[in-house]
Amino acid sequence: MKILIINGPNLNLLGARDHSSYGSFTLVEITKIVKEAYPDISIEFFQSNIEGEIVDKIQSAQKKYDTLIINPGGYAHTSVAIKDALEECKIIKIEVHLSHLAKREDYRQSLLTAMSCDGYISGFKENSYLGAVYIAQKLFDKK
Repeated sequence: MKILIINGPNLNLLGARDHSSYGSFTLVEITKIVKEAYPDISIEFFQSNIEGEIVDKIQSAQKKYDTLIINPGGYAHTSVAIKDALEECKIIKIEVHLSHLAKREDYRQSLLTAMSCDGYISGFKENSYLGAVYIAQKLFDKK
């Protein structure tokens, strides 16, 4: 099984951002935790602050991967382009958020991109990624 994990804008700043919302781990540390927890799964991480680069990565994902896990960051609430790219991507798709979105600002309650995924996980900080890989593995095994 091959998984692509895409991280959107400002996630390169993890570790320095609000720890109560995002946890204290850096993206490098999250990558390490996930790869160590699932050594038998091929997992590639990608991060970009640029919407078009994220769209390009989604569009090429089904050629190389079985599953796409995405933390679109702030684009989750605003990007029709990422939503549309996710719709056309015909592999397992899970959206993750480090923070508990239901406890956040009103504008964070609309998740455009999650509508185009099989489901989403929110609020478990770095464990959101671990949970997404676990669920992806279960879904993949059912195919």
